[in-house]
Amino acid sequence: MEKLLSLLQQKRSNLYLGGGTSKIKKHKIMGKLTAWERIDYILDKNKPYVEIGSFAGDNMYKEDGGCNNAGVAIVLGYIKNRLCIVVSNDATVKAGAWFPISAKKNLRAQEIAMENYIPIIYLVDSAGVYLPMQEDIFPDKEHFGRIFRNNAKLSSMGIPQISAIMGACVAGGAYLPIMSDYALIVEGTGSVFLAGSFLVKSSIGETIDNESLGGASTHSEISGVTDNKYPNDESCLEAIRNIVDKFGDTTKAGFSRIDSVLPALDPATIYKNLPEDRLKPYDMRLILNAIVDKDSLEEYKKDYGKTIICALARIDGWAVGIVANQRKVVKAKKPGNSEEMQMGGVIYSDSADKAARFMMNCNQQKIPLVFFQDVTGFMVGSRSEHGGIIKDGAKMVNAMANSVVPKFTFIVGNSYGAGNYAMCGKAYDPRLIYAWPTAQIAVMSGSSAGKTLLQIKEATLKAKGISLSDEDKKTLLDEIENQYKEQLNPYYAASRLWVDGVIDPIETRQIISMGIEAANQNPNIARYNVGVIQT
Repeated sequence: MEKLLSLLQQKRSNLYLGGGTSKIKKHKIMGKLTAWERIDYILDKNKPYVEIGSFAGDNMYKEDGGCNNAGVAIVLGYIKNRLCIVVSNDATVKAGAWFPISAKKNLRAQEIAMENYIPIIYLVDSAGVYLPMQEDIFPDKEHFGRIFRNNAKLSSMGIPQISAIMGACVAGGAYLPIMSDYALIVEGTGSVFLAGSFLVKSSIGETIDNESLGGASTHSEISGVTDNKYPNDESCLEAIRNIVDKFGDTTKAGFSRIDSVLPALDPATIYKNLPEDRLKPYDMRLILNAIVDKDSLEEYKKDYGKTIICALARIDGWAVGIVANQRKVVKAKKPGNSEEMQMGGVIYSDSADKAARFMMNCNQQKIPLVFFQDVTGFMVGSRSEHGGIIKDGAKMVNAMANSVVPKFTFIVGNSYGAGNYAMCGKAYDPRLIYAWPTAQIAVMSGSSAGKTLLQIKEATLKAKGISLSDEDKKTLLDEIENQYKEQLNPYYAASRLWVDGVIDPIETRQIISMGIEAANQNPNIARYNVGVIQT
């Protein structure tokens, strides 16, 4: 765990470097703050924040020079004691140009703002679409244009949007700040236009400089496109803080919260209680007792469906319903009162049935759900199939997918196959989803996938009359497993935004607390229609 946390810290440090020290130096010569300095300035001091989409773009676009952190820093944090989403373009990364992953990350920020009814602040400093990849970012439903559609939707929902034009803002990107409720601009560095001076010259023959075309004075004094101009980044950011300070309060969803109590176990005990070996069993209750408030854990059907723990608890005072995979090998009663051993991390019929009923209770009683994944999938084999594992799994997925209370997911260890789905993977709209450094996300384990793919390869070659030697089989198996294991890595998932980032396990409690506080800003949480559950 120490090695994994050291790697995490090293990779996090790299995010703050953006496009590198030389690019940062050039950026600051222009009198501009970096993307992260702008975030540090605008947020309330000594208050926590949560980064969204950290490691997006990690190890991607190598042929194009990379796109560190997707060229944009995004955080959920406090401005004048109000939770906001802050989106800060990093102009040191390809001049802040939008790669496909940049669009996906910006859309994620808008999604969080819409789900939680919280203000969103755009600190704009971008050269626009990265033209060599325009076909991967321009025309489709979840591409660049969706940003402006969301601008319009956010306004119609009454969710405040504030934009600060702190650098280039070109072409289609010009619509983002101007579709916001407030559009501020920094003198000397901020500019906004549909076409820059070179394109204007080539298109219509007009000769004009960028500042006269679309600088701060032009848009604040002549066109009225921007509201006000400011002499530097700091004064512009201060103006945003003053605007947010005037926002009225909203009706809350009404999630239960009392005074916070520290966990029974030191959060650092997670490090020793979570084994490095992803196949080794451990007691998930030890992990939970280092996260939830002391003496708040109340298990549901403790002696039934033992490979999933369902429990009511409080985290930083907030009431939560926990659904967690139990990795211990457990004894379970069979019909006729005999016992059998059940493998930890596997979802059996009784566990799926229990989880479905528990989630329905939480929806009925307006209790947010938190999932802790360490799951290899649903149990297979004739006994499980004859017992209706597909039906019970479908009940669990149905209850989870139709949940109206906020859901939060943490991938502690394995996240394989349908287990990822049933335990609220990314496809099921968790409000926030994070991976621990020990996480592995795939259809199946590297070993299982390697053997399966090898069998398919052997069968294909055999049909052509070709037989593999034992040495050839081992070489091919190693190649398959090594490629697959790279894709199991949590940073591989984070780079593609399958998760919102990779975190130190001790940060889990704070993320849940801030996530529920954000969700509580949305008053439109409906009560669940419990209906009838098939037995």
